[in-house]
Amino acid sequence: MALVTLLTDFGMTDSYVAEVKGVILSLAPATTLVDVGHLVAPGDIRSGAYLLGRSWRRFPEHTIHLAVVDPDVGTGRAAMALRAQGHTFVGPDNGLFSAVLHDAEVEIVTLPVPDGASPTFHGRDLFAPAAAALANGTPLLALGAPLVGVPHRLAYTEPRYEGKSIVGEIIYVDRFGTLVTNLTPGLVPPYASIEVDGLDLGPLRHTFGDVPTGGLLAYVGSGGEVEVAVRGGSAARRLGLGVGGRIRARLG
Repeated sequence: MALVTLLTDFGMTDSYVAEVKGVILSLAPATTLVDVGHLVAPGDIRSGAYLLGRSWRRFPEHTIHLAVVDPDVGTGRAAMALRAQGHTFVGPDNGLFSAVLHDAEVEIVTLPVPDGASPTFHGRDLFAPAAAALANGTPLLALGAPLVGVPHRLAYTEPRYEGKSIVGEIIYVDRFGTLVTNLTPGLVPPYASIEVDGLDLGPLRHTFGDVPTGGLLAYVGSGGEVEVAVRGGSAARRLGLGVGGRIRARLG
């Protein structure tokens, strides 16, 4: 039985997610579908890439991951399917798979657009049939021609040293208002003091219970990055910060 995950910015108000699932189940009825999420902000490729990057490894080998955050749907951007580390991925070539492509050997094919496909709904008319074909055992290389050139990757800012500090940035804001950063425990020793928006949060904490309700704290989150949160509240709202905001770890 094939397993297909779905990650989109389609939301849950309209019929779009159901239409994609209907196509897959019509073509590959034995498929198990798992929703990673459909509430990515419209067209927010960077957030989609982050969510896919932290979730796909939690699934067993041979899982098929259908991801569609595609603001350039119907244009000249390529559609692709790729295999990496025992998993297969289907979606637009727009940087959405940046985390998957990092330091991995991959096989990639370009998917042709089927006749009659809606130019505004490749999720249903192009990517869903491709995922169903893979679920039915169709070889990757039978879906299209090998990709010419290199797949698109998002550009990321790496943490940098400024004197006795290391400066990173916010890369994602979750539904709780938690600020996920690109700093990792390997860059932030236990004695470092975390500073964000001019506020000194002190050293990394272990969990939310280490501060009183309403308190700000920095800690290592479940994805392995340094995060900033408010216990029982929203750090994004409290600080007025979002993706691209700076965080500093003072080392001395």
